[in-house]
Amino acid sequence: MSFLLDLALHAARAGGQAILGYYGRPLTVDAKADDSPLTQADLAAHRAITAALAESGVPVLSEESPPEEVAGRAEWGRFWCVDPLDGTKEFVKGSAVPPVTSGEFTVNVALVERGVPTLGVVHVPVHGVTYWAAGGQAWKQDGDGEPVRITTRPAPTDALTVVASRDHAGPEVAAILAEIETEGRAVESASMGSSLKFCLVAEGAADFYPRTVPTFEWDTAAAQAIVQAAGGGVSTRDGAQLRYNKADLRNPSVFCWGDPALDWRRWLAA
Repeated sequence: MSFLLDLALHAARAGGQAILGYYGRPLTVDAKADDSPLTQADLAAHRAITAALAESGVPVLSEESPPEEVAGRAEWGRFWCVDPLDGTKEFVKGSAVPPVTSGEFTVNVALVERGVPTLGVVHVPVHGVTYWAAGGQAWKQDGDGEPVRITTRPAPTDALTVVASRDHAGPEVAAILAEIETEGRAVESASMGSSLKFCLVAEGAADFYPRTVPTFEWDTAAAQAIVQAAGGGVSTRDGAQLRYNKADLRNPSVFCWGDPALDWRRWLAA
């Protein structure tokens, strides 16, 4: 596992370097079939990551993989699940004049085994921050500093930090926040890149992340590995662990929690 972790860390940082080569420069932005944006940076990061992971001999499912390369994925018991640039819309803002961006886009690399993400790396190129998990432990490293072990926290009884936007997360999330407040708990909400919301839960800076708008497996796999290793979980609406290499790569609604004792399902609409 240490070899695979080192490889995943190297791959994620190589992807980040490829992205930064385009950051703050004029970009050509194309639209995919689902209207999501695609830039030269996405493709450059994909090439850098897949080249680095090739040494493992493990197949790669990337958001930017050509269909013919993943046609046989149903037979894969073990594979890399990669989002070369998670948060392309935020990345594109960095090419505006003047730039309007928080730099909160990430590179996500996960190892999935029998439907479960067992190793994950989430790298934030602009800020030089890297989260990772392997062997049942989760870590955070800021630049060249010493890695620090991270864990989730017990959910406070009087207030919850929920990482979700009141304005852009959809009506169901707004209803969830209202339900929490009805119980007399204060809610502090925050919005940022999707993978980073998971990581805030993993490091004990937030308690709950409901995500009811669409995601794909590459959006969640690396961060899920980190949350689980830190002591939390990522579940579907019925409370089951989110699984991977599904026939449909789109995820259902997902709910990320730090405290296993948090009864978050009571806030969902019947």
